[in-house]
Amino acid sequence: MPKPKGQKNTKNKAKHSKLIARKVNKQKAEKALRKERLKEIIQRAKEGSTD
Repeated sequence: MPKPKGQKNTKNKAKHSKLIARKVNKQKAEKALRKERLKEIIQRAKEGSTD
C-alpha cells in the first residue's frame, strides 16, 4: 500500500540533516583549531630564528 499523500520520511531527513550539520560544524571547528596551532608554531619558529 502506498503512503498517504502528505506523509514522507521527514523524521529521517531531519535526523540526517541534523547529523550532517553536526559533522560539518565539527570539521570547521577542527580546521580552525589546527590553523591556530599552526600559526602559534610558526610564530615560535620565527622568534627562535631571530635570536
